[in-house]
Amino acid sequence: MRARILVFATVLTVAAVAAPAALAARNNPQTAGLQVALRAQGLYRGAIDAVSGPNTVAAVRAFQRIHGLRVTGIADARTRKALGPLGRPLFGARTLRRGAFGWDVAVLQFMLIRQGINVPVNAYFDGPTLRGVRLLQHRMHLRRDGVVGPHTLASIVQREPVPLARPIAVSTTTRPTAHHTTQHRRLLVHVVRSGESLTQLARRYHTSVAKLAKVNHLDPSHYLLIGTKLRVPVVKHVTAARVAYRTSSVASVRALLDHWALHYGVSVHLVRALAWMESGYNNALVSSVGARGIMQLLPTTFRYSETVLIGHRLRHNADGNVRAGVAYLSHLLHVFHGNTRLALAGWYQGERAVRKHGVYKVSKTFVTDVLALRHRM
Repeated sequence: MRARILVFATVLTVAAVAAPAALAARNNPQTAGLQVALRAQGLYRGAIDAVSGPNTVAAVRAFQRIHGLRVTGIADARTRKALGPLGRPLFGARTLRRGAFGWDVAVLQFMLIRQGINVPVNAYFDGPTLRGVRLLQHRMHLRRDGVVGPHTLASIVQREPVPLARPIAVSTTTRPTAHHTTQHRRLLVHVVRSGESLTQLARRYHTSVAKLAKVNHLDPSHYLLIGTKLRVPVVKHVTAARVAYRTSSVASVRALLDHWALHYGVSVHLVRALAWMESGYNNALVSSVGARGIMQLLPTTFRYSETVLIGHRLRHNADGNVRAGVAYLSHLLHVFHGNTRLALAGWYQGERAVRKHGVYKVSKTFVTDVLALRHRM
């Protein structure tokens, strides 16, 4: 459909490396997520080792030049945004469970391998990753639910220090109120910096010096050592409606994908895998070349679908984007006589390019990844 590199990684095996220091440091598990994203772009050929060495920096600089970004060699927020679904979120920014996709999943998989648990590093929280997380939870004497929530995340970070996107929140849920608000009593992990005191931290986190001292078994009269990890008790209220919205979004996108897949007689699993590869089911995503929505359609492709394939105008919303994308995929399957590999190559590099030049090498990687993902969706 367009000549660009899709944000997904080939299955990899990772070697152990030294402990990390900071996000821009040379040795840092977060860098593994960056390396997976760069490899998916075809710019990095080295090992996924979390070492920000010359090859990694050169790949970042090359990506920044290609996308018109300031060339620094540092994966800042703008660079990560341009990387698409694999460029975010940083590890520690959200709860991870089966079906998740992105930078943080790649980092999780890398860290599982560092613990001797063999999983594919493909940025997709699949079955093998789920089993790996449960094995690690068993070793850490945690509930084996396969979910990397606050408790599992805190335990991982204790074993394998890694700079996090934000402090860890360890939650225990109390009885809901009459307004359907759930109260979460959390323990944030704060790393002490130069000049900080218990008084300052108590004021910042809206708690008391006595509580901080009690939770961390400290003497309030003593100075805090730089680098000390403090557990900070905090209470946060989250409305039930907001939680329900978050958990239903992926399901609603899948419902659209399944509906139009059945309508056009295309494999539901193939449509799901293609949409996940393209956007991670994010309808707000806009690529650097202008591809939009869940199916990442260029405006020309969207217009072709609605005017030629469908015969009437479509709304520029999630439903319209999915319908246009599935109709175009159905068209490609038809013109390539049901050959899924050629249809996906046509989606990636363009129908004419496939007919004239065959399948590009970079397209083969994309096709292989979609077909591998199809069996998991």
